[in-house]
Amino acid sequence: MLTRLSRLSGRKALFAAFGLGALGALALPPLHLVPLLLLAVPGLLALLDGAGSARRAALIGFAWGWGHHVAGLYWISHALLTDPWRWGWLVPIAVPGLALPLALYIALAALAAWMARPGWPRWLALAGAWTLLEVLRGLLFTGFPWNAMGSVWAFHALPLQPAAWVGVHGLSLITMLLAGLPWPGRRAPGRAFAGGALALLALGGLGAARLAQPAPADRDVTLMLVQGNIQQEAKWREDQRWPIFRRYLDLTRQGAAAAPLEPGRPLVVIWPETASPFLLPQDEAARGYVAQVLPPGGVLLAGSVRAEWRADGTLARVFNSLSAVDASGALRGVYDKAHLVPFGEYMPLRGLIPIRVVQGGVDFSAGPGLVALAPAGLPAFSPLICYEVIFPGAVTPAERPAWLLNVTNDAWFGFSAGPYQHLAAARLRAVEEGLPLARAAQTGISAIFNARGEVIAWIGLGEAGTARAPLPAALPPTIFARTGNLGATLAAFLMLSVALLNRLSTMWRSI
Repeated sequence: MLTRLSRLSGRKALFAAFGLGALGALALPPLHLVPLLLLAVPGLLALLDGAGSARRAALIGFAWGWGHHVAGLYWISHALLTDPWRWGWLVPIAVPGLALPLALYIALAALAAWMARPGWPRWLALAGAWTLLEVLRGLLFTGFPWNAMGSVWAFHALPLQPAAWVGVHGLSLITMLLAGLPWPGRRAPGRAFAGGALALLALGGLGAARLAQPAPADRDVTLMLVQGNIQQEAKWREDQRWPIFRRYLDLTRQGAAAAPLEPGRPLVVIWPETASPFLLPQDEAARGYVAQVLPPGGVLLAGSVRAEWRADGTLARVFNSLSAVDASGALRGVYDKAHLVPFGEYMPLRGLIPIRVVQGGVDFSAGPGLVALAPAGLPAFSPLICYEVIFPGAVTPAERPAWLLNVTNDAWFGFSAGPYQHLAAARLRAVEEGLPLARAAQTGISAIFNARGEVIAWIGLGEAGTARAPLPAALPPTIFARTGNLGATLAAFLMLSVALLNRLSTMWRSI
């Protein structure tokens, strides 16, 4: 079949590339059909072998990337359907339109692979260029590292452990190498598959050894996640403000009363992103209601909008914030989201784009950056609001915290792959940094992971409720925590260089 793919030309090759890219997206969360990459990636290599020119190779890579991102990001259309009368017309445009610039990265990777010789050099070049461009995708134009190829392993903690050394981009490099084996090894498929199996066993052994190490004792803090299961359509309705707030208060009261707390062990209650319909930093009455449901010594960490006004009383700025409120109702700390979502929280190129997708008349303002908060004497944590958790190597401030906190509103995504893909990114950050991570979703998937990415607590998609667990302890800083994406970048650059130098040496010998 791969040989037949290499003989395709014209539109047939482009349609095949699009289909293979979409097939490869089935390996992403939540399906994790990883074996399909053994067809999708070798199929791309086979089509590149049949490409007669650099332009043709780039088009094949573009078609593969377009299919991959259309299938992987289909759920974005659900956000537009929360207001179908206003934005429904964008549904057939938004996902294909977003996938177009993302496909350019894979087009460039395919072009780099085509420049290498067929066989193992092209295989190495594709894996190396793919990884370098995946890193670049997380940096350019504010960055969009969603659905890195390494996230296909996020179905269990075991295959994620190499991320502690090389991060998700290093996992992407390993994945592309393993997935591409059937095509370069077509003349010796037995050896190719045996080599891949041995590599998987080695990685699995390293992961099992890391998971088998004794875990440090939990911290003397209890975390309680609260998931309200509030639908996005109702979230900002004026008549729903008090019912939504009361739901979170009631869930907090019930969860806190479910089991007695040990003396000297504070309860940290975590509400999701913008869970409070009232401005907690400014609304003393709302904080008073919170104080009534918190146990003595308890602290609420809640998503809430924060506003600033001018001297004349007009609104100046709004922030997507996390507020810390203690059992007396006092405000003990605030974090303002620093990495905002384009088109979701602010409109880029304002005045040039004729439509406005951001709700309300004012864009959110960005905060100063990552911080380590330690309200009421709690172990210091790095707050990450929604989108901020998807950026590998950019989730902790200079002062290393004891844990990571991610609050999010995945109601935008509905019952789709979106919440699972977002969860996978958060889980990878825990493994990369060697830090436990707590995640509270408005509706989505709320969870607590230990520093090795193992599940400690869980609230499923579409459920309302609470989940309690002790705060797991942090591990010593991982190699990735010290070096970030440097290891994966250097390894990918080395592979691409070897592949292209092989081509140059062959050309030199033929002269």
